[in-house]
Amino acid sequence: MRNNESHAKRILPGIAVPLSILVLTAGLGACLPGKHHAEPGKAPVIGFSMDSLVVERWQRDIEVFSRSAKDLGAELLLRVADQDPVVQESQIRELMEKGIDVLVVVPNDADRLTAIVSEVKARGIPVLSYDRLVRRALVDLYISFDNEKVGSLMAEAISRAVPSGGYVIINGAKNDNNALMLNVGIHEILDPHIASGAIRIVSEIWPQFWDSDEVKSDLESVIAGDRGIDAVIAGNDMLAEAAINVLSENRLMGTVKVSGQDADLAACQRIAEGTQFVTIYKPIDRLALKAAGFAVMLAKGEKIETDALIDDGKGKVPYVRLEPILVTRESLEATVIKDGFHAAADIYRNLRP
Repeated sequence: MRNNESHAKRILPGIAVPLSILVLTAGLGACLPGKHHAEPGKAPVIGFSMDSLVVERWQRDIEVFSRSAKDLGAELLLRVADQDPVVQESQIRELMEKGIDVLVVVPNDADRLTAIVSEVKARGIPVLSYDRLVRRALVDLYISFDNEKVGSLMAEAISRAVPSGGYVIINGAKNDNNALMLNVGIHEILDPHIASGAIRIVSEIWPQFWDSDEVKSDLESVIAGDRGIDAVIAGNDMLAEAAINVLSENRLMGTVKVSGQDADLAACQRIAEGTQFVTIYKPIDRLALKAAGFAVMLAKGEKIETDALIDDGKGKVPYVRLEPILVTRESLEATVIKDGFHAAADIYRNLRP
């Protein structure tokens, strides 16, 4: 089994993160009955099981989470499964055996990790599902952005710009609960237009994984049968880039509007240059800071209160739901640049002499 701690150190250059923006909605001091928790006076040990670092944003998540956990006096043990659910299950078991006080997990497969996460909980170790939900495991806390709203924001922006015509929906991975939630948000907006006949779904692609090559192949097949594509709603910016490349190769990019999410630097550059229409900005610093704080609280046995619940297929799970933000060419300055998520010089570098 591969140890990813040294790999993690190479991608953590370290950034200064103001803890003043770490706002925790919690009742302190109330220990959770029957739960394992860190010994008083000792650094809580957080086991972080990450699906992969393929997508740009995940490196930033780990960077901020790691720095925040350290600032809060916790020790972090990171494992990266490289998109392999079998490896991830094995790594979680290893973390459990190392005596972690809390498990933070970004699951590769929302269902295949149910058993191992349930085993972790059975040992009294609290579990925080980070950004993606492990289904039917009744984790102690789920923290993410409002994924249905992410879908609806993309669909609203695209449908305003393209009120009629042929649409392709490129969903996220079948095994990711977020992809299902995104799809619900997308269809909430598009379905009335589909019913009226204004919008025609040319194809709805469901890749097995968050995989550009798979999406490229699927979209090529769609175009071979129907070139009437006016808009593409993609599950993230990596898939949006794959779609743009395929459309360009087939001389279809002209007026096609393409959306994505994550506000990757390359996506923001494409928006500035006019090849991608919109993305969804999810302030990763806020997510990672909050998650680190909550992880430490869970490790110490402190009670966390949330204002939302989510059904994981077995029961209701406490849900910390953060707000996503639409990014257009006109709002780059007021969103990702203003927040320091990306520098203006980086976003506009291809447009300047």
